[in-house]
Amino acid sequence: MLSLSSQVRIFLAREPCDMRKSFHGLIGLTESVLREDPLSGHLFVFINRRRDRIKLLYWGGTGFCIWYQQLEKGSYQLPDSAKAAAEGIEITASQLSLILDGIDLGSVRQRPRYRRSPDRCATGAATLART
Repeated sequence: MLSLSSQVRIFLAREPCDMRKSFHGLIGLTESVLREDPLSGHLFVFINRRRDRIKLLYWGGTGFCIWYQQLEKGSYQLPDSAKAAAEGIEITASQLSLILDGIDLGSVRQRPRYRRSPDRCATGAATLART
């Protein structure tokens, strides 16, 4: 089980990745394909063509870390939005957990929850700063 901070964003590469790639290869894919900074502290997810292997790359503060999993049976299912995106998509920690646990994402429904808009969060922070 992965425990992630709410500030950590998770980016999933849509195109299959060669699982022989190690740190430098995955860093290169993060920069060129996902167009993200690998030193940002965010999590970058790569899946192979058969979708039975997955690698997660992240900056651990003092160096890069790779988390690697190979399934003995079955395959990972990607979110439907992964088919529409050009290079990659941003997913939630819940979606990543469902992918890793092998739960069918098509049959899962998330109930509506309140989320503050980014504009409102910035306005609220400015109000707190003035007090």
